[in-house]
Amino acid sequence: MKFVDEVEITVSSGRGGPGAISFRREAMEPRGGPDGGDGGRGGHVVFRVNPQINTLIDFRFRKKYAAANGDPGKGRNMTGSDGQDLILEVPPGTVVRDAETDEVLVDLSEPGDHVFLEGGRGGKGNWFFRTSVNQAPEKAQPGEAGEERALKLELKLIADVGVIGYPNAGKSTLISSISAAKPKIADYPFTTLAPNLGVVKANDDQSFVVADIPGLVPGAHEGVGLGTQFLRHIERTNLFVHLIDASGISGRDPWQDYLDINHELAAYDESKADEADYRPLASREQLVVLNKVDTLSEDDMLRLQDSFRHQGVATLAISAAARRGLKELVTEIARRVKK
Repeated sequence: MKFVDEVEITVSSGRGGPGAISFRREAMEPRGGPDGGDGGRGGHVVFRVNPQINTLIDFRFRKKYAAANGDPGKGRNMTGSDGQDLILEVPPGTVVRDAETDEVLVDLSEPGDHVFLEGGRGGKGNWFFRTSVNQAPEKAQPGEAGEERALKLELKLIADVGVIGYPNAGKSTLISSISAAKPKIADYPFTTLAPNLGVVKANDDQSFVVADIPGLVPGAHEGVGLGTQFLRHIERTNLFVHLIDASGISGRDPWQDYLDINHELAAYDESKADEADYRPLASREQLVVLNKVDTLSEDDMLRLQDSFRHQGVATLAISAAARRGLKELVTEIARRVKK
């Protein structure tokens, strides 16, 4: 399924049904008085958070959604039926913003139904307006109009752990090795065009959700590569596994890779400085992991770890492809997530 993480739509709640103007007419009681019922309520717009959905693709090809109007009132004091609610199913982590101001209107993280726009109230029928002075009112209310909003839906994945690092650092391989997820894996940059989620069972009592975040390269905060399209997905994670290619096959320096990725996190933080509730990415806990160490000799691996340690950065060494060091890594991630 194609991953879609941002769409713009227009939603409107239903109009309330008009009240009825009606008089009771029976054989023995030709002037039985008013009996016009009230109109029904217009349908609400409801966002339903469905954990079985992981994309906004269902909204990509349809831009306008409207709840049903309420039915008119009827004689014999019969109230019109309420309009059918509009149920819009979205994945957990969907943020609803105003399309014009970009203001966050609601953050949909918890499963369940969330009424977003209420339908208009139904109008009162003429039975409501009877008085001792006016016993035959020929007056009823129209139903209230519903609401309409132009929205931007933005998906931010919810995961306990975000795996960050350069393309080809082995993020997808790691996800596939420690969980049941089966991401696409190849030896060229940007194989991953959508974040991958995997559930990792650490032990009988603990599991955690890990997300592979693609597209982090120098300039990503300005849109280079896959740019900010995926940086938003790590806003919800408390722990980052910073995966670094230790093999040297790419021709890059592992320490410089570490600096580059952290620079992108800090630059993205600067772009979010005006958001009151934003929690900087650069300040979050990182577990730095050297991957592909099966391509190094034991001495070279220890020298590389020492070089990071001298810079004040502790590391773990693994080979996701050879499944080396994964048990220790999962245990350490679980410990930090639990903490």
